[in-house]
Amino acid sequence: MDADIKALEEKITKLVGLCTSLRHENQDLRSQLDLARAGADKLKSNMQLASDKLELLLGSLPLDGEST
Repeated sequence: MDADIKALEEKITKLVGLCTSLRHENQDLRSQLDLARAGADKLKSNMQLASDKLELLLGSLPLDGEST
């Protein structure tokens, strides 16, 4: 009986350790995800800026047959 209780105690200790480890890993992954999302938002913003600048540049070009 004592051996069974001791084995159960060891399994519970391992389970608690695993849960703690997974909790820390999840926190790290959430931080990484936040950084990735921020990076994606920055890239979207930069792409929009580049697109807007290209639109302005294209709008300033003369059409075929037009002179400036």
